[in-house]
Amino acid sequence: MVGESGAAQQELAEGGIWITRLGEGPPGRRLAVKDLFDTAGVRTTYGSAIFREHVPDRTAAAVERLEAAGWVTVGKANLHEFAYGITSHNQHFGDVPNPRFPGRIAGGSSGGCGAALAAGEADLGLGTDTGGSIRIPAACCEVVGFKPTFGLVPLDGCFPLAPSFDHAGPLARDVTTCARAMRDLVPGFREREVASLGELEIGVAWLDDAEGQVAEAVEAAVRRLPRARAVELPRPDGVLPAFQREVADVHRELHAERGAEYGRAVGYRVESALQVSARAASAAGDAREAYRRAFDEAMRGLDVVVTPTLPVEPFPLSVDELEVRDRLTENTFPFNALGAPALALPAGRTRGGLPASLQVVGRPGDDALVLAAGALIERALAG
Repeated sequence: MVGESGAAQQELAEGGIWITRLGEGPPGRRLAVKDLFDTAGVRTTYGSAIFREHVPDRTAAAVERLEAAGWVTVGKANLHEFAYGITSHNQHFGDVPNPRFPGRIAGGSSGGCGAALAAGEADLGLGTDTGGSIRIPAACCEVVGFKPTFGLVPLDGCFPLAPSFDHAGPLARDVTTCARAMRDLVPGFREREVASLGELEIGVAWLDDAEGQVAEAVEAAVRRLPRARAVELPRPDGVLPAFQREVADVHRELHAERGAEYGRAVGYRVESALQVSARAASAAGDAREAYRRAFDEAMRGLDVVVTPTLPVEPFPLSVDELEVRDRLTENTFPFNALGAPALALPAGRTRGGLPASLQVVGRPGDDALVLAAGALIERALAG
């Protein structure tokens, strides 16, 4: 990794894809690292003004593994403050633009990674996903994002949001590159061979909850999948307080000392999380376990389930994140609650010319199957 003082260092003006831009890197091996991961000798802000001058002395495990495999870090990507948001609006370092769909949000919280890929400035992004933060930018920027099974990719050296919901994983322009990154991130990871989509039992869920144009685009994609059938997939009712309590525990001391330095929207959500009682969190934990059982039951006889990644088109850049958070995480948060692997990939465009995205989900541990299914779906949609 190029150090903070290296000749290749370029500080870009705040308000873009990068917080810190490093050298160009070799074509095909350029890595954008979400600025939530520590990088030795390179400023790491976590998207917060509090850490504006923070320079770690160690590099996060996931970054080390990718660099050891030959990926070259070309910059620290901008993000939603403390990864607690889904637009990548950041009042400290600027809002992340959407290079492919100007005037629309890049998605968050790993928005800088999605934007870097869409702009052709990186070949791989390393992001995190606690409620959709890899898959939402992938959907908004028309790229691919993979949230692995919980715990599969190490989070050592990464600032937490809600630890039992947090995942690290890759973003890329195609499924093959995400699969290659998983081999580099997880020693011994084995891809699964699936000859054709006809071998897979595919469930389809949540189309009725999507807005018209998104539902049309995803439905058109689903029609190209043999043996796909509608199924009832439950949602994680009552789980959110467990997530909020974990956020509160992460931020309790820091917010008490430096709360005035938090951005408006993130500060508001942290303050709300701090109001969640231990009793409410415990009840939510029980609801989470019940949801896991309900999901297992819904998956009987299926290999994977597909849903729209987002039920709506990417919102205008001017949107208030507090008003749209629940809608944008509606189809992504469930799989953080489960710790299940979920892949977002482009599924065409709406009649208005905006991106639609398909989410492919499997049981916890079925990462290789989800990636294999995703590669076949990607091929079918391109044909």
